[in-house]
Amino acid sequence: QVQLVESGGGLVQAGGSLRLSCAASGRTFSIYSMAWFRQAPGKEREFVAAISWSGGVTYYADSVKGRFTISRDNAKNTVFLQMNSLKSEDTAVYYCAANLRPSIFKASEFDYWGQGTQVTVSS
Repeated sequence: QVQLVESGGGLVQAGGSLRLSCAASGRTFSIYSMAWFRQAPGKEREFVAAISWSGGVTYYADSVKGRFTISRDNAKNTVFLQMNSLKSEDTAVYYCAANLRPSIFKASEFDYWGQGTQVTVSS
């Protein structure tokens, strides 16, 4: 069992920055990769970024590439999402997720989820 807790959300102006954190506990040694998803009201959950736990290979959605950076601190069992040049369309609840095996980055393929943290970008 893996538990995930997100933090760092808040209200920022367009063009600003925000850093999200996700702390993992439990059987963290079983994690293959961790990812960030986001979901706006009335919309489906959308992939944002992912990172492999051992090798640190990263993947990004086209919509955030060049603006967001995912990273990890294995010693602290924590993954981060640095968000720069934020836009109003980035407004959503952001969720971190973990899976125990390689997969494409669909929400249905992730095994564990955090509770989400709200990110609101004002114009």
